[in-house]
Amino acid sequence: MSASSPFQPDCRDCPRLAQHLDQVKTSHPDYHARPVAPFGDPHAKLLIIGLAPGMHGANRTGRPFTGDYAGILLYQTLYKFGLATHAESTSAQDKLRLINCRITNAVKCLPPANKPLPAEIRQCNRFLASELNDFSKNGGQALLVLGTIAHQATLTALQLRKADYPFSHGAVHAVTAGLQLYDSYHCSRYNTQTKRLTESMFEQIFDRICRDITAT
Repeated sequence: MSASSPFQPDCRDCPRLAQHLDQVKTSHPDYHARPVAPFGDPHAKLLIIGLAPGMHGANRTGRPFTGDYAGILLYQTLYKFGLATHAESTSAQDKLRLINCRITNAVKCLPPANKPLPAEIRQCNRFLASELNDFSKNGGQALLVLGTIAHQATLTALQLRKADYPFSHGAVHAVTAGLQLYDSYHCSRYNTQTKRLTESMFEQIFDRICRDITAT
């Protein structure tokens, strides 16, 4: 894997993102508006990797996919498959807990217009590399990437050639010994409302992951 470092809650290495968070904090003093840490079981078999915190979701609450539309389908599905204690997460202080599952983002800070720059994705990749290294050491088996950017960032963190592992919804890639990468469209409002990603499509991914984890 590439050079890695543990999560830094006060990281300001990307000037554009740091300035954006400062502006958000001024407009919304009660928002988290800082890098968002991974959340979930530290000894999970499944690690879910999204793109970046949402403005009124993780950027507000401080927990990945918590408090906005993108988390609705995700947490409902996690609960259905026994990977979460509740079907809804609205606050970092609620009682929801993940079971054998962990969630992170390729980029830890809210990007303007939800679009991180390539340089920002690369800058943040050392944190993802560290998480993947810990995940593998702790017996992790399945990586679920939500969208193309998360897919590519994960391959970069694993030091793998992107051309060898093309993104496709429903695809499964054996990336290292004992570690599988599963592709899914992101559970964003746009993708779910346009039916690019349906509840059934998303559940099929989790059904496959849970069967594969159980079988090993």
